[in-house]
Amino acid sequence: MFKKLAIIFVAVFCVLLAVPTMSPKLAPFFPSWIGPVSLGLDLKGGAQLLLEVDTNTMFAEKTQQLYEETRSNLIDRKKGVIRFSNLRNHDGVVSLVVREENQVSDAKGRLKAAFGNTVDMKSDGKTISLSYSEMQQQEMIKDALARSVEIVRRRIDALGTKEPSIQSQGGKYILVQLPGVDNPERIKELIGQTAKMTFHLVNENVSNEQIASGRAPNGTEFLPYMDMGGQLIPVYSRVEVSGESLKDSQAEFDQNNMPVVSTVFDASGARRFAKLTTEHVNERFAIVLDGKVLSAPVIREPIPGGRGQISGGFTLQGAKDLAVLLRSGALPAPLQVIEERVVGAGLGADTIAAGKVGAIAGVLFIFIFLFFIYRAFGVIAGIALMINLGMIVGLTALFGATLTLPGIAGIVLTLGMAVDANVLPFERIRDEVKAGTPSLRAVNIGFDRAMKTVLDGNLTTLICALVLFQFGAGPIRGFAVTLSIGILTTLFTCVWLSKVMIDWYMNGKNKKIGYVK
Repeated sequence: MFKKLAIIFVAVFCVLLAVPTMSPKLAPFFPSWIGPVSLGLDLKGGAQLLLEVDTNTMFAEKTQQLYEETRSNLIDRKKGVIRFSNLRNHDGVVSLVVREENQVSDAKGRLKAAFGNTVDMKSDGKTISLSYSEMQQQEMIKDALARSVEIVRRRIDALGTKEPSIQSQGGKYILVQLPGVDNPERIKELIGQTAKMTFHLVNENVSNEQIASGRAPNGTEFLPYMDMGGQLIPVYSRVEVSGESLKDSQAEFDQNNMPVVSTVFDASGARRFAKLTTEHVNERFAIVLDGKVLSAPVIREPIPGGRGQISGGFTLQGAKDLAVLLRSGALPAPLQVIEERVVGAGLGADTIAAGKVGAIAGVLFIFIFLFFIYRAFGVIAGIALMINLGMIVGLTALFGATLTLPGIAGIVLTLGMAVDANVLPFERIRDEVKAGTPSLRAVNIGFDRAMKTVLDGNLTTLICALVLFQFGAGPIRGFAVTLSIGILTTLFTCVWLSKVMIDWYMNGKNKKIGYVK
């Protein structure tokens, strides 16, 4: 008796989970953790963006790093300075000329030890050329794509966008689907920023005439001041502290009640920031974001502890967006929006309406078929089928899965399999009754003998669904999720719940089974 009550309790509980989805007006009467199922882009409408990782810019930056590291390795005083000239960075190749012929071998050995197999090295007399190997370039692209997907996900999650779908495609593309978002402009702006923040000292020895001429001294760059009408700030190229050392950032208000962004560095960044502010009191330093100066304050006193504050005439929303960007990390390469599509909610509503009509018609025909063939047992099977549908929807909502058109296809397939799972025990019962077995015993034997076949068929399908979920993406995963949930609920309703309802119908008596002739 306890087993039967447990089965009924599970069925009722799971069906109640589906009520907020089936009847949204009743949702306020349920706890907050019981909500309606989330609809995908094709049902709810929203925005879809296809982003491309700008690998050309990434390789240009990586080659510049190779240029800097090559120079540092050759002038390393601890290992001995190697004299060279004509150090150049051109079209992805770093080249130089070693002045002394007897130092060529040392230079090649030192560079080989520094870069290993990540670069291809060529030499022609005293000339040495370095470029990233093909394998290393592929690794860079793969790593940049994986990091970009994760950073885009963190940025979008920080905005509170519900059920976004973010996945890589085709080697250097990212597909972003945002259900319920009909104006993706702010999201495009947020995920499109590289958010690479660095701290530089300001070169105070540069005159206004030099800035106007555009000729920057060696080791200095003229960077535009953000939102300051083209004003340029001369900053040293050397990065004093990198934004990669940031541990946290939050939008706050300063003493004048103006929005600012507070920053917290990790241990390494805190040491470098403290050193910078200690050694350069009364000097200016520039906070640079994506090649533009956010602010260039004067260092009034040393700032230990790794805590800083960025001000720049922000609005509150601007400060929050910047905090999100810095907190989620810098993109390894710029992202370009190459395709944008907005799906209207009306299309999704039409699809849902058509799906409801199709589902009602299908269930009605199944009910008629089951009743015509199996009489009272067919009615029980129809009730189990409806409970199965309610359980699928309820568990989908409980697990936070997103329902898409392929997901609906998975539900329809599951219901078809559920009919088959009910029919198998009924046919075995028919055979037992024809062989002269009493009705009650025939029911038990029929379910017992059919259970192995039902389990085999559904478990093999469940394995396929799990494989689709593991290796599929987007709509394929949606199909796999609903199919997996449906297989489990089908086994529950057809193997256990139907048996409980038939036992109650029989009420311990050898009633005549109407569909046996």
